[in-house]
Amino acid sequence: MTKKWTNTYLIPYVLWIGLFVVAPLAMVLYYSFFDIQGHFSFENYLRFFTPIYLKMAISSIGYAFFITFFTLLVAYPTAYLLTRMKNRRLWLMLIILPTWINILLKAYAFIGLLGTYGPVDTLLAMSGAGRRQILFTGSSFVFVSVYLFIPFMILPIYNSLEKLNSSFVEAAYDLGASAWATFRRVIFPLTLEGVKSGCQAVFIPALSLFMLTRLIAGNRVITLGTAIEEHFLVTQDWGMGSTIAVFLILAMVVVMALMGKGWLKRW
Repeated sequence: MTKKWTNTYLIPYVLWIGLFVVAPLAMVLYYSFFDIQGHFSFENYLRFFTPIYLKMAISSIGYAFFITFFTLLVAYPTAYLLTRMKNRRLWLMLIILPTWINILLKAYAFIGLLGTYGPVDTLLAMSGAGRRQILFTGSSFVFVSVYLFIPFMILPIYNSLEKLNSSFVEAAYDLGASAWATFRRVIFPLTLEGVKSGCQAVFIPALSLFMLTRLIAGNRVITLGTAIEEHFLVTQDWGMGSTIAVFLILAMVVVMALMGKGWLKRW
């Protein structure tokens, strides 16, 4: 009887997964085999391996890597400091709070901050550096992306640091290890699972960014996400857009596999 009820409770979950995960993925895969005229073809997959799309894929992976790297560089010390603060829950809430604001609103806020005659540009002019074109550059795209993804990196690292047994750290100091040696050989390895979870939470969505490439980078940064949007909404070439999406999904699966527990044990 218990097993029967358990199977009954699983029905809504299975329906949800089937309708909103499996079905969309199957549709993407299906449309990837049709050209712009609606004929069955493998042309889209052959086109993907041409220089223009390969360059786009490399650019996407490169920008996702830099976004993840700089996010980790800021998030780990922040999470470490949070675990040692008295009002840590309050500070953690202040870090999470910006995630409740729509990403589009935050993007437009940065357009005002980084744009010509904005506060940042004005400060540079007052300091004698002169007015600079900050907005619509690759650097501004990475900077804004890092800001948006920081909370998603901090949370898993913070949880790992909270669960860390302090006796291991104390034992390292008692044995004469320096602060850097303790961090490198004790703290970081024991919180590596949180680091990998954070990297996964940042790298995967960073691969498919497209709105920020228009608003912040001014289309000077072209990613696979931008190409998908372009094919679906502008050129109406759903087949090529679906093909790019298939390769993007495969890249995400590879990242998830590398960040999985099996690879974690082999670290």
